[in-house]
Amino acid sequence: MLLFRWLVLLMLLTALVSFAFYAATGDARFKRFGWLVLKWALLSAFGFFAVLILERVL
Repeated sequence: MLLFRWLVLLMLLTALVSFAFYAATGDARFKRFGWLVLKWALLSAFGFFAVLILERVL
């Protein structure tokens, strides 16, 4: 559990840094990479919370 939380946190920080690079340089590849990482971080977080909810229900 702790490893998964750190992984999601690092993914969110990676997306934040990527968006900061995009703001500084204007290079669209940083924005695309940031959206990609953010998408997977949110999907992972939703999956994590779904497992927690299912543990409580079952």
